[in-house]
Amino acid sequence: MGIITDHGAIVNILRDARTIAVVGLSDRPERDSFGVARYLLSQKYTIIPVNPLIPSVFGLPAVPDLEHVHGSVDIVDIFRRPEFVPEIVESAIRIHAGTVWMQAGIVHQEAAERASAAGLNVIMDRCIMVEHRFR
Repeated sequence: MGIITDHGAIVNILRDARTIAVVGLSDRPERDSFGVARYLLSQKYTIIPVNPLIPSVFGLPAVPDLEHVHGSVDIVDIFRRPEFVPEIVESAIRIHAGTVWMQAGIVHQEAAERASAAGLNVIMDRCIMVEHRFR
């Protein structure tokens, strides 16, 4: 556990994961979060849309925050600006998620260290879809 940069460790996380909560998932097809989540669904992951502003996406009901997720979450995939990451990390810790994944362009070192200290894996500044395709 900790901040993960090793390709092999990332491959293992993706192989073992089943449920991915996508924080900031948009219902607009032109948004990166939509395309990435659609890809993850096609790869047989269970996707949980986390966005208080939409009722559903892909026919899946959205939840307003991680605390409203029923069941376990293997990966919390974050599509929010860095200033929102600490709050999301605290929620990920509270629900005992396995991994916090900050999408490409998203880095928050302090939040990453907090998640790591709480026992979560952390991946920053990487696209989960790209990493999955090239595993």
